[in-house]
Amino acid sequence: MSELSDVLALSDPADGVTRGHLTPGWLIGGAINGGILMALGAKAMAQAVSAGGGQRDVVAFSAYFLSAGEPGPVELRPDVLRVGRNFSTAQVSVLQDVAGSPVERVRMLGTVADLAATSEPVHRQQPPPSMPPPDECIPTSMAPEELVGSIAILQRLDIRIDPATAGFGMGAPSGEGELRGWLRTVDDHVPDAAMLPFVLDAFPPVSFDLGAMGWAPTIEFSGHVRAVPAPGWLQIRLTTTNVSGGLLEEDCVVWDSTGRVVAQSRQLAGVRMPSAPPA
Repeated sequence: MSELSDVLALSDPADGVTRGHLTPGWLIGGAINGGILMALGAKAMAQAVSAGGGQRDVVAFSAYFLSAGEPGPVELRPDVLRVGRNFSTAQVSVLQDVAGSPVERVRMLGTVADLAATSEPVHRQQPPPSMPPPDECIPTSMAPEELVGSIAILQRLDIRIDPATAGFGMGAPSGEGELRGWLRTVDDHVPDAAMLPFVLDAFPPVSFDLGAMGWAPTIEFSGHVRAVPAPGWLQIRLTTTNVSGGLLEEDCVVWDSTGRVVAQSRQLAGVRMPSAPPA
């Protein structure tokens, strides 16, 4: 069992509730990474639909973050809204106990299907971007010690940033609104479909390439799981094309080691842009 498998483990449902435990290793500052919460929610929805003998994979989901997750027990309350021949619909509330009262962290709506049946054959797909291999990219472990120390999740992930999009780390963001790179866990967790909602939210925010180095809180997140990834590195590209006021959209595409698109997402996030554009 890897650390990621441990944090994504859920109990068997009891009285319509399933439970997990969030460990401090997945913190970003003082909050649990939102992708971990989405991966748990997606798993709970798939589990609820599969209990009736139907589909078993979440292929599309949307998430609204209502409060910041903390280390400790977590409770998931899924509700199956519709069971269809090929696609079913469910929702889930992800909650934690705070001072004796349940506090909702995330609410999700998802479509559950048989991923094997929906992922083949491939008629058309976006090719992966051209970038150096992982060994020639810049690991996030090279970030300042105080930054790595405050973001516990960086100690669980091996993230390599394409040097062409890594200028933000040297105070020289490109301003193009793009980050590219590679990702795997440090304990070599074999990529699987269950981790993909997390991977879609695991990279540094694309706003870093615009010179906005602060937190970029998610307002709404929509994700698609397209295929089970092959073993090996995952390749990730983040882009943004519209930034106005205090909002930007972030598009993410994930490819596996064979060049297959395995997940994609779009989120609307808050951003505090610098007073002057990057040089």
